[in-house]
Amino acid sequence: MAPNMAGFDVLALYSEAIQKMNENDGVPPLFRDIFKNAYLPYRDPETLRAFLKEIDGFTYDHSERLGDAFEYLLSVLGSQGDAGQFRTPRHIIDFMIEVIDPQKEETILDPACGTAGFLISSYKHILKHNSTGYREKDDHEAYDDKGVPIEMVTLDSPMHYKGDLLTPDERKRLAAALKGYDISPDMVRLSLVNLYLHGFTDPHIIEYDTLTSEERWNDYADIVLANPPFMSPKGGIKPHKRFSVQATRSEVLFVDYIAEHLTPTGRAAVIVPEGIIFQSGCAYKQLRKMLIENYLVAVISLLAGVFNPYSGVKTSILVMDKRLSKKTASILFAKIENDGFNLCAQRRPIDKNDLPAAARNLKAWLERLRNENPLDLEGIPNLHLVEKARIAESGEWNLSGERYITRKSTSQHWEMVSLGDICKKITDGSHNPPEKRNVGELMLSSQNIFDNRLVLDTVRYISHEDFERENRRTEVSVGDVLLTIVGTIGRTLTVTADMPGFALQRSVAVLKPDTEKLKPDYLCRVIQSQQMQEVLAASGKGVAQKGIYLKDLQRITIPLPPIEVQKEIVAEIESHQKRIEELKREISEEEDKVKATINRVWGED
Repeated sequence: MAPNMAGFDVLALYSEAIQKMNENDGVPPLFRDIFKNAYLPYRDPETLRAFLKEIDGFTYDHSERLGDAFEYLLSVLGSQGDAGQFRTPRHIIDFMIEVIDPQKEETILDPACGTAGFLISSYKHILKHNSTGYREKDDHEAYDDKGVPIEMVTLDSPMHYKGDLLTPDERKRLAAALKGYDISPDMVRLSLVNLYLHGFTDPHIIEYDTLTSEERWNDYADIVLANPPFMSPKGGIKPHKRFSVQATRSEVLFVDYIAEHLTPTGRAAVIVPEGIIFQSGCAYKQLRKMLIENYLVAVISLLAGVFNPYSGVKTSILVMDKRLSKKTASILFAKIENDGFNLCAQRRPIDKNDLPAAARNLKAWLERLRNENPLDLEGIPNLHLVEKARIAESGEWNLSGERYITRKSTSQHWEMVSLGDICKKITDGSHNPPEKRNVGELMLSSQNIFDNRLVLDTVRYISHEDFERENRRTEVSVGDVLLTIVGTIGRTLTVTADMPGFALQRSVAVLKPDTEKLKPDYLCRVIQSQQMQEVLAASGKGVAQKGIYLKDLQRITIPLPPIEVQKEIVAEIESHQKRIEELKREISEEEDKVKATINRVWGED
């Protein structure tokens, strides 16, 4: 551009060039596809000037390094999109690929490819295993030709593996073997750029709705790797009828699709939300049954927070092997407690990382299984086998590994612990409230609290003077459980960040659970149970109005499963509760129809 052009003229010209790029017959088809529907996302000439200045300083003599730069850019810009996409962390992608171990002659598919991270990491894995100087020791720890552990080779290092042992025909076949689908044209565009910058002149990325289109239903793959979107649109998805499992939830349909599109010797690794692991809906159970009987070999439980800051959802990895599944009567369960990063939003590196050892152990177990020489897992932490027959016993086909460990060791009974031992503090409204928000505090009593909800229209307000005079100073924090203990006994409410400021009467107790051992939502559900309500009623003392003394409350015991099982129990209850609400709405609608029919008989509208 001419250096004397005015800022807004430069902006207009640049914007027009981007928008018309795909109409230029002189531009290669790949670039026309990349710039289809592209636009300049800002209208500030200074922003464009700063951008162009930065781009002018780029050097393009090292395409692989440029590809690394683009991947880094994606990592810092990645966020959840309209279709529920969010970027999969690179170390999780690499872990999954290390376990699946794709080979140069295999076809590889990601049916929800996003920015093509799984495809590029698979490509690099194959290059590494087909490079001079690469060797793998018996313990599966890889070294380069200088004896340096591969984990120490960084993106900025010149020691990238070139795949020099691949023949030209093998490289050509490999380029054609990597395929990706995505419903979002923006994701397709990013994938095309990402693959091009890694040396793919004709990347096979297609804008395609995997769940509703039948056009590619008959395409199969040797390897499928994916982190499909967990979000389903309101009203669910309306898929075609060729799925084995009839469902409207995207996570169910994607897992079904992946399993059904493996070749007879195909393998897969897919990230799934916890609903797939234990939800009790018919579609979830049908899917788990199908997986266990025909595809599944391992379930890897990831720690909650892996996807921070975009999502705190708890996830697992399902490992499928269509051939091996027929050869084993058990499922291997693995648990990742640390992945090399803390759980803060920034996910800063730490010195604890279970992934390398887990990858080595999982690969060794799979290899020994292929050779019909099972690996002895005795003494290996966070790994255990569960027989398929045992998983099938209840008819739920539950894939939570913790459930089977605990049941085996406790004869199907959880340890009973007192509330005083499992709560950091138990007090009552005589010493309240949260912080010192003073004027306009709500005064809550046992009459205003119902299970999981607060009735505000019956709440009186406490003045600043009353607040100070009554000297209420016990802090109530987010996650504390409020429990009514006088008059109406046994109602619960978990304190949330969006609740208004409040003070409590003596009739309400505050339980501060040790959240490393006790989930507040689980505590609420246990208190709401019939068994606990009977215990609380029996603990009440008094004539005119019964109440529970704090010392008696502290001695009451509850069953305490592991924290992961607590989460599972809460999710299962909430799923049933949601279904109950849906049925209530349906009943109400049918009752309205009955009334409308009767009204017509009487000639009323």
